[in-house]
Order: sequence, then C-alpha cells, then structure tokens
Amino acid sequence: MKFNHVIGIDVSKYTLDCVCHRNGAYLQVDNHRKGYLQLLKWAQKQCGVDLKQILFCFEHTGIYSLVLAIFLDKQQIPCVAQSALAIKRSMGLARGKNDKADARQIARYAYLHCEELHLYKLPSENLLKLKSLLTLRDRMVQQRAGYKASQKEYATFFVKKDNTELFNIHQSLIVALDKQISKVEQQLEHIIESDEKLKECYKLMQSIRGIGKVISCYMIVHTQAFTSFDNWRQFAAFCGIAPYENRSGTFIGKTTVNPLANRKVKSLFHLIAMSSIQCNQEMKMYYERRVKEGKSKMSSLNMVRNKMLSRIFAVVKRGTPYKHMELQTA
Repeated sequence: MKFNHVIGIDVSKYTLDCVCHRNGAYLQVDNHRKGYLQLLKWAQKQCGVDLKQILFCFEHTGIYSLVLAIFLDKQQIPCVAQSALAIKRSMGLARGKNDKADARQIARYAYLHCEELHLYKLPSENLLKLKSLLTLRDRMVQQRAGYKASQKEYATFFVKKDNTELFNIHQSLIVALDKQISKVEQQLEHIIESDEKLKECYKLMQSIRGIGKVISCYMIVHTQAFTSFDNWRQFAAFCGIAPYENRSGTFIGKTTVNPLANRKVKSLFHLIAMSSIQCNQEMKMYYERRVKEGKSKMSSLNMVRNKMLSRIFAVVKRGTPYKHMELQTA
C-alpha cells in the first residue's frame, strides 16, 4: 500500500484536527457529517488528486472515531485506524502537546509507515452491535460486583435487622442488574442466531470443553468472525499470552509474555485455563506433567491458555466440531 498524499486526523469528542502531510496545511472541523464533508473538500483541494488516492489516518478512539470510519467506508475512501500507542512510540522525544501537533504527528507516521499499514475494514453491523452489547455487559458486571462487595462489607460490620433498608437496596440493585445482564446475553444470542456465519463460529467454539458463551462472543468480536487474524499465534500476541524470548548477547532471561495486550480477553483465557486444569482430565494431566518436569506453574498455565486458543482457531478454520478423546484413568 503506497500513498503519496496523507491526511492525519486527531479525533476528539466534538472536533477533528486535520493536517495535510504534503504541505502542512491545517483544518479543524466538527466531528459530525457536516464536518466530514468539509474535510473531504479541503483534502481534495490541498492534495489536488482524487480522494481515493489520499490516505486518511486517525487514532482508534472508540465511539469518537467510529462515526468517521463509517462515513469514510461508505464513501469508499481509504483510511487507517491505528493504535494510539503505536503512534506515540514513533514520536521519539516530543515536548509539549496540542491537537494540531498530534494531527501533524499522525500524518507523519502514516506517510512513513504507509507500506506497512493495513486499511481499516469496517466490521459488519452485527459485529458492531455485539461489541456494544459486550461493552455494556462488562460495565453492568463490574457494577454488580461492586454492590456485592459492598453488601459483604456491610454484613461484616452492621447488624442486618437494624439496617434492613441499606441491605434491601443493595439486594434490589443486584437483582436488577442480574435481570439486565440476562437480557443483554439473550440479545447477544439473538444477533448471533440471525447471522449464519456468526452462528456457525459460535457453535463450533462451544464444542470445545471449557469454552462458554461469553468467550465465544468475545472471540467473534475481536477476530471479526475470524477474518482479521491469520492464525491463533497472531491472536495469542494480541491478547498477551504468546511467550517471547528475553536474551541479549550472553544474557539469557526468562521467557515471558508481553504486557501490551487486550487484558479483558487475557483474563477470560486465564479463567478458562484455571477451569480446564480442574475439570478437563486431559488438560489437568498436561499441566501436572509440566509441573513435575520442573516448569513453573504460571508458564504451564499459560501453555494451557495457548492450547485452548489453538483449538478454537482449529475448529473454526476447519469447520468441524472438536472431538474429545476420553482418557482412561487407573
């Protein structure tokens, strides 16, 4: 992918700060459709070429950049939604900060790395809905955990019969959140059932012992139905469970995972691995064998995570359910 004309865009809640790398021209527009149309008109004037020959690059800022991405996708204009951390680490020694300088740096980054960047591919409408519902579910689960923790603390220090209103309000909030979480999960299943491709991936993943509904939804969303990652090793790096060497010259350190990861997905695979070494006889034997060989418990647990992830990709790519081997125990 090679572009001679690049527009860097710093996205905020209400405005877009835009810089043309070719001549350093600067424009600020509102972050809505009217502003987007102004941006396209300005970009074409500054670059003097067709819009499809201009690369628009912006940081991935969630909902603030999503509307812009949808607009550019509908116009079939090439764009890149890049990680803010990747751009920040490319800046070197930088002093001071403002939106105009950030937009200039984004334009410079896109121009220098345009051959390595991948054009942004907008997820399907169903995937966008799933992602929004999962985000909502996470917030409600976190809130419910907070109320449960508070209720437990109150039970330690207060007499329940003397503070019935306090305990009843907490319990009613927990019950209400339980109902709403259940509704969200039902809606997640409804969306998946309405899409044949998502439905197939969903059922194939759950043929693996230890893979439930929630992790199946997360895998579908974060892999864009297994189209954005070529293999399980790439996704292992994305979610922070891929082991990396740590050596330089004569120094040889411990092989560790990288902290740059999607922590939510990583935590889910940690729970899957913990459950597997307790309930899955095959994984339990594998884990115990590694520990007996002198491997650390944490590295052995991480290997279980990777095994489970590799099985998920295998069944989906192959298109057939996982066949469990029944182990004979003495």
